[in-house]
Amino acid sequence: MHYIAAGTTAGGFTPILMIVLLFGVMYFMMIRPQQKRRREAEAMQTGLGPGDEVVTIGGLYGTVTGIEDDTVLIEVAPGVQTRYARPAIARVVTRAELPSEPISEEADTVKD
Repeated sequence: MHYIAAGTTAGGFTPILMIVLLFGVMYFMMIRPQQKRRREAEAMQTGLGPGDEVVTIGGLYGTVTGIEDDTVLIEVAPGVQTRYARPAIARVVTRAELPSEPISEEADTVKD
């Protein structure tokens, strides 16, 4: 006589289920965070402007003096400018101060 064990029909799905769960964990633990970091880096690099103090991937500190399509001019010393590709900018140390709108004198006076 041959007896069939009670759980043998579901045994074929267990390896497939484990593989799917493994890929799901890999996606949420590794791929999604990497995509988020890439989007943040691209946003930082597109938001560069003159006056921003930056650090390159090589560790060079400087101030952005000009921006072209895919390159950035950085002043590393007074009168010394170097050209870098946008992706070579690792982070922005300080953003340039945006000029605030001047307040007119008429707004400060009280009308009698």
